[in-house]
Amino acid sequence: MPERKARVERNTSETKIVVELNLDGSGKYDIDTGIGFFDHMLNSFARHGFFDLTCKVDGDLEVDCHHTIEDTGIVLGQAIREAVGDKKGIRRFGNFLLPMDETLVLGAVDLSGRPYCVCDLPFTVEKVGGFDTEMVQEFFYAVSYSAAMNLHLKLIHGSNNHHIMEAAFKAFAKALDEASSYDPRITDVLSTKGAL
Repeated sequence: MPERKARVERNTSETKIVVELNLDGSGKYDIDTGIGFFDHMLNSFARHGFFDLTCKVDGDLEVDCHHTIEDTGIVLGQAIREAVGDKKGIRRFGNFLLPMDETLVLGAVDLSGRPYCVCDLPFTVEKVGGFDTEMVQEFFYAVSYSAAMNLHLKLIHGSNNHHIMEAAFKAFAKALDEASSYDPRITDVLSTKGAL
């Protein structure tokens, strides 16, 4: 199998971002976004998806966290799309119910080439750490559209905002790991159209 790795850079007047991703890694990470809780979420994503991830971000945090988080989602999505490649032999679909104490979050992914994001994660506070909770939806929207994936995240139950956010990132990681994994029964792409 070919190595499924990608390195993507994005430089704008608001952010400078470098992401390196190995879909077939072991969960190693080196993350520095300038937002401690966001680093924690990306660390969790890498570790629980068994992805090797390096993410270095220099963003305009003197404004707020918006550009840093959204643009990181754009670049991560581009890296996922590039690393997945032609999608031959992969499962395409993945889902995971992630429990975290009182919280349960469903994550579901379809690497269909058609972007769509449904993020049903109600929060009751404005921030967790330095991470604005409204940015959770913006991040996953950016990832899904740049990766051209269908992504659903739904809170089944839970009340602790830290747990809800972390469970969402971990559920996404586990669903993406399943969707991007190989199945020996699939010799081309998993589609009746013959292309994704």
